[in-house]
Amino acid sequence: MAPHAIRSVFTVGLAGLVALAPLSASTAPRVRDGVPTAEACAALGFAPPREDRRYRSGQMLSAPPPPRPTVAIPPLPAPPVQQKSGAPRVQESVVVTGSRIAPQPGFPVSPRDTERYPNATPNPVKRTAEEPVSTFSIDVDTASYANVRRFLNDGAKPPSDAVRVEELINYFDYGYAPPRRGQAPFAASVSLAPSPWSAEREILHIGLQGYELATSAHPPLNLVFLIDTSGSMWSEDRLPLAKKAMNVLIDQLGPEDRVSLVAYAGSAGAVLAPTEGTQKLMMRCALGALEAGGSTAGGAGLTLAYDLAAQNFDPEAVNRVILMTDGDFNVGVADPERMKDLVTEKRRSGVYLSVYGFGRGNYNDVMMQSLAQNGNGTAAYIDTLAEARRLFRDDLPASLFPIADDVKIQVEFNPATVAEYRLIGYETRLLNREDFNNDQVDAGEVGSGASVTALYEITPVGARPSSDPLRYQSRTSSPAGGDELAFLKVRYKAPGETESQMMSRPITWADRAASLPRAPEATRWAVAVAAFGQKLRDDPWVSERFGWDDIETLAQGARGQDVDGDRAEFITLVRAAQDGQVATSGR
Repeated sequence: MAPHAIRSVFTVGLAGLVALAPLSASTAPRVRDGVPTAEACAALGFAPPREDRRYRSGQMLSAPPPPRPTVAIPPLPAPPVQQKSGAPRVQESVVVTGSRIAPQPGFPVSPRDTERYPNATPNPVKRTAEEPVSTFSIDVDTASYANVRRFLNDGAKPPSDAVRVEELINYFDYGYAPPRRGQAPFAASVSLAPSPWSAEREILHIGLQGYELATSAHPPLNLVFLIDTSGSMWSEDRLPLAKKAMNVLIDQLGPEDRVSLVAYAGSAGAVLAPTEGTQKLMMRCALGALEAGGSTAGGAGLTLAYDLAAQNFDPEAVNRVILMTDGDFNVGVADPERMKDLVTEKRRSGVYLSVYGFGRGNYNDVMMQSLAQNGNGTAAYIDTLAEARRLFRDDLPASLFPIADDVKIQVEFNPATVAEYRLIGYETRLLNREDFNNDQVDAGEVGSGASVTALYEITPVGARPSSDPLRYQSRTSSPAGGDELAFLKVRYKAPGETESQMMSRPITWADRAASLPRAPEATRWAVAVAAFGQKLRDDPWVSERFGWDDIETLAQGARGQDVDGDRAEFITLVRAAQDGQVATSGR
């Protein structure tokens, strides 16, 4: 069958699902888009969700409706005994919201006590003479920023493990210079400036800017929407918001694109057979037919979604499953390791997975991170329709059209000039030194026009170090001259390739600004966001004397034009965090 052939799929046992007849050029409806009214959708074979008096204005007045009869879904095969290697290490222990947060006067005690986050201890300070090389996988995810925003807008302090500093930093556009035509898929920008929170230390700012594909060069899309319709998705900030988000993405589809829709709740079933991108009304009606109810068989849903992606697989297209859920996989395969094995296997077949989280109270960030990191996709959290528009309209090329796979960064520090260093963030993306040259080790993906930012705090030789030197440490001379601080290497694969390429450059004192106010705007903004994230999660490396007022002042001075208002919104979040801390300190 041709890659874009339309298949008929019969649905089973799910609320709001229907049997679909195959679409073809002769049977495709003439109305390709429009308002998904009950009449218009009925003509396409879709019934609206059941009216239920227990749901009104987004409020559930009693328990969710019970699931409709389901059919059994075979369990996933047991994972192999041996430990898989080749993926960025994800912290296995988890933290339940509230378990590490004492009640604070500045923030009300939150009733949320089942949200799960990776337990990531902040990176330690390392002595260059003992461990000169730092290696990690890039991360372009932004889930943590939107999730932190949700907590602060609710008047609650986010759990420390919910704050991934690199995802806060990478939420913003820094205006880095793009690569020149015909060179590597991205260009590196480097700057150095004094640390605002620690005397005698410097902040090393590394930015990678990917090139932007022309619209005409965008490959076709083979997307499978996998929508969680379990009972936990009933509220307005979950399934209803997910439907609105999907409609934003549907607006972007073209005639060469293909979309399927799978829902899961108790068992899994296909709602929409692979359908060409011009049939937007049919897609909107399929979404509108979904309703929440039942338990969650996430593993079965993933399996069916991957099967649909494989049936319509096109080696020239972007083949991807897009999962929308609160991560509450409470029936079927709930073990992150078994889920990880599944998405890793499918990633190798060329079908990637992106994960978008919703809701509060039972949000399972552990599962979301594991799936996205091992599925070669992005992880994002959608708390508002505005965030959905940013992800599925403004930043869609960066999410869907890869320009480089398995991107790794390695920095070798010069012990003759740098006594210590500390990587800020990326705790769940750390790699072993030898992983850098191993093309079998999975790493992050960079999409069209995307940028990646990383910050190190370094202690120059001659400054007061964080720890005492070793008494019996051997003294060796540095092979590099005194002007070099470090050597930056970036390894990447072209999409679909198996062998990596490398770009590199030295980092020298010539990259340093005389003071932080004289540093590039991008550096000052990244430092402000990094300070915000570190203070939110109570990192021990930021001086208590550097307070929320200082962060706001630094951010205000680096706002720039701020066309989209993202930086102004960030400053309101700094003030929200400050309000809670002010109340705590009694000022």
